[in-house]
Amino acid sequence: MKNKHLLKKICIHVFLAFWALVVLFPFYWMVLTSFKSYGSYNSEYIPKLFVSSPTLENYISAFSEVNLAGYFGNTVLFTVITTGVMLFVTILAAYAFARLKFKGKNIVFTLFLSLMMIPNELVVITNFVTITNWNLRNTFMGLILPSITSVFYIYLLKENFEQVPEELYKAAKVDGLSDWEYLWKVLLPVCSPTVVTITILKVIECWNSYVWPRLITDNEKYYLVSNGIQEIRENGFGRENIPAMMAAVVVISIPLIILFLLFHNKIMEGVKRGGTKG
Repeated sequence: MKNKHLLKKICIHVFLAFWALVVLFPFYWMVLTSFKSYGSYNSEYIPKLFVSSPTLENYISAFSEVNLAGYFGNTVLFTVITTGVMLFVTILAAYAFARLKFKGKNIVFTLFLSLMMIPNELVVITNFVTITNWNLRNTFMGLILPSITSVFYIYLLKENFEQVPEELYKAAKVDGLSDWEYLWKVLLPVCSPTVVTITILKVIECWNSYVWPRLITDNEKYYLVSNGIQEIRENGFGRENIPAMMAAVVVISIPLIILFLLFHNKIMEGVKRGGTKG
């Protein structure tokens, strides 16, 4: 029985290791290609899994030949502002649904959740018409406004808020704290894992945003990295100089990879806490 259990455990680990290699290989290939020179890459009739003479030429080209730094800066600005505003809106909405008592709250929340059933394509169309009518195309305001709220994040944080014992709220009231002070000084510190999770997920969402920025902006001044990469591929060096293209992709992927490696435990903890009642 012991040997059978050990064999099963070994098989599981071998399978997981193999699957990890399958998943990580594209990232390895991306980084590997970014260190190959244009000439050596084109001379490889059979792709090699190593670099004999690595070079940083592609990374220099990624910043000198195209406006990658500008795309990067736009994305950082878009991500920081959108995430900050979204967090503020989400926290207040989740607190209202979780703790405040008002007539028709359950009906309103049910209708609010039903918005998740609307296809994203319909939302994009209505947002595009609205932003266009407001003359906000090719502006940061037009990029940011449709992304400052999320039904799922509000639901996730509301569920977490409701797990905090009611006695803690009553004790805060006895100490003279207002609802505003209770929210920011007591409730948020207790629910910080979920808040961190929402923040990280929103940062990733903003960083990878493609459809909406591509639709609402046709001015390179407002391109994000996702649109910038497409622009590089179509009008820059991407179609011919694949190693330089890979170098650009590596540069814009590094922040998300670092963020995930640093906070992946927080993400799992926050999702688990937010989705568990009682």
